[in-house]
Amino acid sequence: MERRVRVLIGKPGLDGHDRGAKYIARALRDAGMEVIYTGIRQTPEAIANAAIQEDVDFVGLSLLSGAHDHLFPEVARLLREKGGGDIILFGGGVIPEEDIPGLEEAGFRAIFTPGTAATDVVDFIQRELGNR
Repeated sequence: MERRVRVLIGKPGLDGHDRGAKYIARALRDAGMEVIYTGIRQTPEAIANAAIQEDVDFVGLSLLSGAHDHLFPEVARLLREKGGGDIILFGGGVIPEEDIPGLEEAGFRAIFTPGTAATDVVDFIQRELGNR
């Protein structure tokens, strides 16, 4: 039996709004993926540790607080440091267009902004799996 795709959805920092993260987690689950949701107000360290312990294929971060320029790259750095450099990163939330290139430079393969259809995230993951 083939192993199901494992995706960790994390909410770093002090952002307490998780409707979008739960919406994406449910959509990924409905698409047959195994989803680990860390809950709100997680440190980058806790998210990276959970991703390594859970042996995930993808980490998706959701943030609305504006601290994405610091928290997203920090999660990426910690994952690389802990041996999770092969985990594919994506993010979403209220992220200005001009901040996206810096997040891509930090290792994020996709950034989804408000109004993105959940199917776009599912398609992204399936496309990335096909590229492996």
